[in-house]
Amino acid sequence: MATKSTHKKKIKEIRIDKKFCKACGICIEFCPTKVFDADEFGYPVVARLDACTGCKLCEDRCPDLAIEVIEEKKEEKEEKDGKG
Repeated sequence: MATKSTHKKKIKEIRIDKKFCKACGICIEFCPTKVFDADEFGYPVVARLDACTGCKLCEDRCPDLAIEVIEEKKEEKEEKDGKG
């Protein structure tokens, strides 16, 4: 029996390119952990980066390719954990 991994990827940053974003709200609605809020103009802003699981639904569903989810590299994780 297969079990679903509950391993959470460590996300370093979520970039939103406002030159391409049209404030459609798809990323805000699709995010299962509600990482995004809308600013006063309806553009997504990262409000809860620590809640991000790295599923990349926002990146995959964005019709304007305006979102990039950047995972922390293994070396960066080790440095933060004091192993590097």
